[in-house]
Amino acid sequence: MGFARTCSVALVGVEGVVVEVQADLEPGVAAFTLVGLPDKSLSESRDRVRAAVVNSGAEWPQKKLTVGLSPASVPKGGSGFDLAVAAAVLGAAERIDPRAIADLVLIGELGLDGRVRPVRGILPAVLAAADAGYSQVVVPEQTAGEAALVPGVSVLGVRSLRQLIAVLTDEPVPEEEPTEAGRPDAMLAGLLVPGAGIGTGLAPDPTDPAGGPDLADVAGQHRARRALEVAAAGSHHLLLSGPPGAGKTMLAERLPGILPPLTRQESLEVTAVHSVAGILPPGEPLVRRAPYCAPHHSATMQSLVGGGNGLPRPGAVSLAHRGILFLDEAPEFSGKALDALRQPLESGHVVIARAAGVVRLPARFLLALAANPCPCGRHTLQGTGCECPAALVRRYQARLSGPLLDRVDLRVEVEPVTRADLLGQGDRGETTAAVAARVREARARTAARLADTPWSVNSEIPGHELRTRYLAAPGALAAAERDIERGFLTARGLDRVLRVAWTVADLAGHDRPDSQDIALALELRTGVTRGVPVGAGERA
Repeated sequence: MGFARTCSVALVGVEGVVVEVQADLEPGVAAFTLVGLPDKSLSESRDRVRAAVVNSGAEWPQKKLTVGLSPASVPKGGSGFDLAVAAAVLGAAERIDPRAIADLVLIGELGLDGRVRPVRGILPAVLAAADAGYSQVVVPEQTAGEAALVPGVSVLGVRSLRQLIAVLTDEPVPEEEPTEAGRPDAMLAGLLVPGAGIGTGLAPDPTDPAGGPDLADVAGQHRARRALEVAAAGSHHLLLSGPPGAGKTMLAERLPGILPPLTRQESLEVTAVHSVAGILPPGEPLVRRAPYCAPHHSATMQSLVGGGNGLPRPGAVSLAHRGILFLDEAPEFSGKALDALRQPLESGHVVIARAAGVVRLPARFLLALAANPCPCGRHTLQGTGCECPAALVRRYQARLSGPLLDRVDLRVEVEPVTRADLLGQGDRGETTAAVAARVREARARTAARLADTPWSVNSEIPGHELRTRYLAAPGALAAAERDIERGFLTARGLDRVLRVAWTVADLAGHDRPDSQDIALALELRTGVTRGVPVGAGERA
């Protein structure tokens, strides 16, 4: 009787569970039994593994073979267990030393010819292995760079099962034929899922230049540009409303350019989500720029928050984690889909319960909404002939529910562009680089103030802390208190005004918000003019 064991990882959402793969050989009629709650794609590994072992020059054991995946209560799926199953079988057959694979974590799909194909979710899988105390992992060669992002883990990238056998038995490692220059590498097909986001607005375009579109291209819109700067500095949610052609989409598309680069921890979080979703560009294992997701208004609730058959997969709110979720023509989205955003906007994650299990996915994003004032878009314009009935306008605007708008910090009316601004006769706005520099300075002040706290930006500070620990200047809240008494502000609204005021103060270099900072925050929140100059809060 032969027995061997090794390890692999089962992914549940973006979290991994280390699975022990055990192989047992007993005398009897040759058979291959796979147990441990596998799905259809994993059950088919029996045929893939058998063909790969034989075509790699190893002998397939002609005995009763049982392969168990433990813990058996965890659902397991995908082809990433192939390499671990093959290694466990070869260990039980004594083709390799069972002790050499006992503490290894192996992840990869096997082709019938023995080649090791890459799979999605390598980074979260290796992170789970490292958290469980494993220090050695074997992955497909194409994803070795992604696995190497995890510190303290020794990574071995292999192109074939033959190479793995040679490494484990101290034999000469055979060379595999490389892909011919100029030909696409078919081995990368498992990393990019068709329809998962590339080229659809759900994922960053890998061919997009680092700079992206310039904010200076936007004509006029000084107040909206100011709101964009505040939103980027404090990660505040933003609503841009105005007639068609005013520049709402142009402004939102330039918001990623003024966001600071992701920190190392944020990059790992974003890369893990994109790896599981199958939109991680090959050759670029680490996402360093804030993602920008802009789904079409026909998107379903499941595509926004996550879903799918079996265990839920990440939706747009998770793909936009640590980045921007832009909903253009927001009133055209279904009310069910929009209201599903309420919980992730507050908590920074989304919990999806399905019959197959409950999955918790990260979803801390900056929400940017763009909306027209009415179905024809001309309701706020003078002399343009809006014929929408008043009841229709109210119904259209009510599609953005009060509870959702209460979670939006900045509400800006985007005015039509004037002839002087459009023809270049007005002052040219600042470039993306100039605004991004101010945003980085403001983020640095925020980080210094929040150094010993679990928060990194002003939008994450709880309301209780804002009212007890991070106090505004004496008398600065007089206008906000009046708005609360008149019913213009809710308790949540006051907390969000205070967060925005701290961001305005950080942009201005103030130690704490003064009355002007609070006034600008109230104006950006309510849309009611408070007599604050557009440039208030900027450094001289």
